[in-house]
Order: sequence, then structure tokens, then C-alpha cells
Amino acid sequence: MFTVSVWTIPVLVGVTFHEAAHGWAAWKLGDDTAYRLGRVTFNPLRHIDPFGTLFLPAMLLLVSGGTAMLGFAKPVPVNFRGLRRPRGDMVLVALAGPGANILLALVAALLFHAVKYLPSDIALWTAHNLRNAILLNVILAVFNMLPIPPLDGGRVAVGLLPNFLALPLARLERIGIFIVLGAIFVLPWIGGKIGLNLNVFHVLIGEPANYMVYLIMKIAGVG
Repeated sequence: MFTVSVWTIPVLVGVTFHEAAHGWAAWKLGDDTAYRLGRVTFNPLRHIDPFGTLFLPAMLLLVSGGTAMLGFAKPVPVNFRGLRRPRGDMVLVALAGPGANILLALVAALLFHAVKYLPSDIALWTAHNLRNAILLNVILAVFNMLPIPPLDGGRVAVGLLPNFLALPLARLERIGIFIVLGAIFVLPWIGGKIGLNLNVFHVLIGEPANYMVYLIMKIAGVG
């Protein structure tokens, strides 16, 4: 129960701010689709995806013994043709979500300075929430910046690459998430069966996330 209680708030806040940031950026850049649908909000109920926000994180917690967590919310609808500069603004909209997660991680790190003023029991619970908020938000940012559509990094790549590279990459939109999930979950399983380390999650997400956590903690002045 303690494990669930110290992950619930970080998950809900992380995925909510991520999606709301996408919708807010699109709204300010000319597309009000998300705004009209009520998705530019910090109300988590507007963003919860039953599988990505509830089932997947819960299963990862159970399977990993409380050491792994990943989740996602319902994607915010964006009409890229409605943006003032569709290709360039698409990049900014895509960056808004991971940017919000990095900002949340930095705020959580700074809040560690206030933990020492809390009663011991509350301080322990708060410290676990803040630690998980840093880890989760950094992992969400790094994971979403993988350069495969429909992840944010894929849309950034499509917006920045020349057409002869961007168009084939954009065609992965419908199957990209299956490629990513297969690489993260299926490849390590196959590697375990054949005696090879195929844990690309550690290389593509784990190592960059660890370094980013280190930088955030250093910037915040937290040991």
C-alpha cells in the first residue's frame, strides 16, 4: 500500500502535465482542438487512459517489486494543419510535453529542501513521492523523446529532417508504439531465452535518464 501511495501522485501529475502542455502549446500556436475538447486542463480525469495510466503502471510495479514504473495518458488531439507554421510548430508542440516533465522533475528536486521541516513520518512519505516524481518525469521525458512516431521525439524528427527522411519516418505513426514496446519488453525476453543481453531500455532510456537525474539534482543542490 505504501508503494502504491508514493507512486500514484507522481504518475497522475506527470502524465497530466505532459498532455496538458501539448494541448496548451498547440492552442497558443493556432490549433484550439484540444482546448475545445477540454484537454488543456490539469484535471487528471480528462487525461487518464485505462491501460496506460492505470493498468500498465500497476503491472510494472507488481512485476518489478516496486522498482519500475512507466505510464502514459490519452494523447491530446492536435490538428497540425491548424498550426500557424505546421511543420515548425509541430516540433514545439511535441517538445512541450517532455519539457513539462523536466520542469516537474526540477520542481520536485527543489522541494527536497523543505522535507527536513516536516514531521518524520510525513517527511518519509513526501521524500518518496518527490524521488519518484523526479524519476518518473525524467523517464517520461527521455522515453517520449525516442525518435519514433507517434512519440514526441519522432514528431520532432519529422519536423526537422528533410522530406526524403521525414516522410518514411512519418509513415511509422501507426506501428511505431509497437516497435518501441517490442524493443523494451520483447527483446529482453528473447535475449533471456538465448543468453544475450538485449535490454535496450537500459541503453536508450535508463542511462540517459540516470544522467539527467544527476544533473537535475545537482542544479537543485540536492545531495
